[in-house]
Amino acid sequence: MSVCRPPRPLSDRNPPASPLAGLCLTAALFFVSPRGAQAESAATYKFQEYHEANGRIEVQSQSALIEQSLGTDTRLKITGVIDAISGATPTGQPATTPGGEVPVAEISDRRKAVSAELSRQFSLVNVALGYANSRESDYISNGWSLNTLTDFNDKNTTLRAGIAGTDDDVKVQYQPQWAKKRTNDLIMGVTQLIDPRTTVSVDVTWGRATGYLSDPYKLVQKRTEVNPGDFLNLLFSENRPNERNKWTAFVALNHAWPELHGAVEAGYRFYHDTFGTDANTLEISWFQRIGRNFILKPELRFYQQSAANFYYYQLDRTSIIPLSGPPVGQAPLYSYDYRLSALRTFTYGFKAVWTVSDSAQLDVACEQYDMRGRDGVTAASAYPRASIVTLGLKISW
Repeated sequence: MSVCRPPRPLSDRNPPASPLAGLCLTAALFFVSPRGAQAESAATYKFQEYHEANGRIEVQSQSALIEQSLGTDTRLKITGVIDAISGATPTGQPATTPGGEVPVAEISDRRKAVSAELSRQFSLVNVALGYANSRESDYISNGWSLNTLTDFNDKNTTLRAGIAGTDDDVKVQYQPQWAKKRTNDLIMGVTQLIDPRTTVSVDVTWGRATGYLSDPYKLVQKRTEVNPGDFLNLLFSENRPNERNKWTAFVALNHAWPELHGAVEAGYRFYHDTFGTDANTLEISWFQRIGRNFILKPELRFYQQSAANFYYYQLDRTSIIPLSGPPVGQAPLYSYDYRLSALRTFTYGFKAVWTVSDSAQLDVACEQYDMRGRDGVTAASAYPRASIVTLGLKISW
């Protein structure tokens, strides 16, 4: 979970993706916030509902953020999040008929998370320390972060550097002991003021995860000969590698048009990891001021990825012999999880912000999320479509 921006609910339950993985790496809002704006203290409440079509996953999330200035140079942020997750999720098995519905299983869980960040300004350098804890019935994550911001060139240039880590425990089905997972992430970046209307940001991140990286709820199916001439469709746990390195490059442009009372924010991100996945993300938002108290923000996001090296929709057509028992993280590697397939997603919507007074602000956001496969093999029914609604209230003092 990010210290400064709780993530959107996932389109599916995915324990290997730690909720604390973005502890310091998604701090973009903090990085680009005007220094003067950080002097105020505030309390923010958010309610978000993520709802997939056809009875799939539904997440109701409530979060609260307290930002308190402790003198002129020190600031404390505390965030709490409660997520209620329910609905049906694909098990990982293929559809029984071409173009049919993939098998699903009902799930229900609740996630509770809390994080804290203490930052202090030292002359030209801002240092922020963070800690976070997230708990589900089958996943516990503890994370830490250290971020620095350094201004120079008359504060027209900001360098940032950050490091974060998590220590996670994953409950594996039918195993008495919980499995371990560790992550470490690094970020280096710069934001440059080009002119009074334009800023450009560039970030490079690296991350490494080790330990239990499989999803304990995802299965694979293999038609297996149990006796001479006697075949059965048997189920096995998926088996992903026990380590992954990832690299991300990100560039963003912000430009304001005062004569239009608006501004554009555009970004591009390239991602690569040792699972064999390459991904490209394009996103663009327009901020339109309407009168003195309203801002309307339409936004569009496009994401596309290639499949992981070990993704197979039909294991029957391979020579792979699945292992019995829990995942071991070594060859043979295999997964039916549609989230590892070649896919693309489209997200579009808008956000409206109403400044009620100098101390109160309301916001509402509505988005549509659509995931589609690209390999021409994975059943279309595996990929979700969802609507997302977010309501927020911020009180400042």
